[in-house]
Amino acid sequence: MKKIILLFGLLMFITTAAINGKIPSGKEPGIAPVNNIVHLTDDTFKKQVFNYQANKEWKYEGTMPAIIDFYADWCAPCRQLSPVLEEIAKEYSGKIIVYKVDTEKERTLAQNLGISSLPTLLFIPAKGKPQLATGALPKNMLVKAINEVILIK
Repeated sequence: MKKIILLFGLLMFITTAAINGKIPSGKEPGIAPVNNIVHLTDDTFKKQVFNYQANKEWKYEGTMPAIIDFYADWCAPCRQLSPVLEEIAKEYSGKIIVYKVDTEKERTLAQNLGISSLPTLLFIPAKGKPQLATGALPKNMLVKAINEVILIK
């Protein structure tokens, strides 16, 4: 019953947004698009993930485990990883959040976090320290990391 109500609410949102011409494209910072991926800016990162200016020690601002994909449009491995992350976002919807940060647009954020290789993935458990991985990981490795690092199965 909850799924039906949630589905109905989502359908109403999409219908209303379509009528108003405001369907999320997935590029709006901090807004979850239809594919369940949230694009972050420096400001939304500090609010939703980690305020690196206010905190010296890691303090996750969210409540749900997350993956952050630091990418650039020109990066071929990033483009290969993107559809895999879309699948992950759909399969783990309601269990994890998949964020993306365009390092070309958010250079300050990437520099402050020391992102020097693309793609870089940050696996964030709801509690505990995050872990980094670089490169276009295959789906089976992503699932393993999700289960062992952020969902702790």
